Amino acid sequence: MIFREATRRDLPAVLALIDDDRAERAEVTEAHERAFAAIEADARNEVLVLADGDVLVGCLQLTYVPGLGRGGRERALVEAVRIRPDRRGGGLGAELMRLAVERARGRGCGLVQLTSNKRRDAAHRFYERLGFARSHEGFKLHLEP
Repeated sequence: MIFREATRRDLPAVLALIDDDRAERAEVTEAHERAFAAIEADARNEVLVLADGDVLVGCLQLTYVPGLGRGGRERALVEAVRIRPDRRGGGLGAELMRLAVERARGRGCGLVQLTSNKRRDAAHRFYERLGFARSHEGFKLHLEP
């Protein structure tokens, strides 16, 4: 397994993972292209992948957020954690999260945080097994165009 930053070439496979699609590749729109270019250009954002040869088996996005709390140390926000459906249950998700936490620690972050949909009980148990605590209640406000 190789853990690395995603490249533009990975974008269709990353989108398929995010959509929880069993397909190897997903359609890349102009909006996806702009978003990926913005992530690549921003030192506080990265899409990370776990690859088995040429096949992406997992991905996540890390965003480093500056803050005044925790002594002014950054926090790492984890989003879009996905493992291919046909590769789940073998420890790849735990390894992907371990590597992401190590990356945040190496950057000097004081905290790693994430949100998970309230209906995803299995995901909640997974994060708790990794040492994450349910410490806050989250809120979202969807902004429609």
